[in-house]
Amino acid sequence: MPYIKNQLIEDFRNNAENIVGPLQVSPSCQSDKAKVINTRIKSFREKLLTDLKIRAANENWPNYMLLEDVLLLNYASYIAMLEYRNRVWPYEYMAFARRIGEFWEPFCKLAFEYPLKPLSIINPPDFGTVQHSIMQRSSSYIDSLVELDNYKKEELKQNYSIPWTMVDSGGIDLALDLHFEQNGIHYNCDFKSGFSSNEKGNANRLLLVASIYKLLGNQEKTLLFVRQKEDENNHYLQTLKNSPYWDVYCSDDCYAAINLFTGFDIRSWLDRNVDWVNDISYELRTHLYNNDLLKYLTW
Repeated sequence: MPYIKNQLIEDFRNNAENIVGPLQVSPSCQSDKAKVINTRIKSFREKLLTDLKIRAANENWPNYMLLEDVLLLNYASYIAMLEYRNRVWPYEYMAFARRIGEFWEPFCKLAFEYPLKPLSIINPPDFGTVQHSIMQRSSSYIDSLVELDNYKKEELKQNYSIPWTMVDSGGIDLALDLHFEQNGIHYNCDFKSGFSSNEKGNANRLLLVASIYKLLGNQEKTLLFVRQKEDENNHYLQTLKNSPYWDVYCSDDCYAAINLFTGFDIRSWLDRNVDWVNDISYELRTHLYNNDLLKYLTW
């Protein structure tokens, strides 16, 4: 039998309640208390997830039914994490807005981990291997230039190697938030809650990483999923969108793209199951209202 949301939320609350009392009078710092609570709730979620997958396998649940319960399990855990973290370390606006965004990425990735359409999660390529492949290809191309003598070819190769040497000094991590293969295409995906004024370094890295993937050929695609609506982000998002490297999806367009790849309509599921303001406790809701934080409870 599928989970019932209210009962599942209460199960997480009961589990967290067993430790929050001692933590509230503990001399530990607030951040340490928050870590204890998050660890406890995540551990309880993993136990429930293991039980859920065993039950789904034994009862031959269809894939969509399992995914819907996995989503609900994670949402209920987020409710408890917010409530009990706030009990030991009351939220201020930056921490709360960031936390809601942090929940969003792993939540969306669940549709790829339990897809209704065929796809495979893959590992990102190693930069050293990619670098060697590109340099070998370029070297072979230079060797094919019959109009150049050997001296010119070696000089060209040496000049070409200089920027790679500069890159080597710092190294490049090609890992993004999600990598999957579908129909022979490798999709390399990054998830962002939104782009604000401090995103210059991240935007530059994303441009660099995507440009390297583009060098690998048409089988590599880079996708950017953004939680906020496009007009709620700043010019760094537009820089990425207007580049030749990234396919950018914002807000409901993001959910539509995820549906296209995975076969699951997260937007519809959210509309039917997620009601942040009414699902959280009165205590947390009052704190958020008094501090003008309820506006951040949007997905």
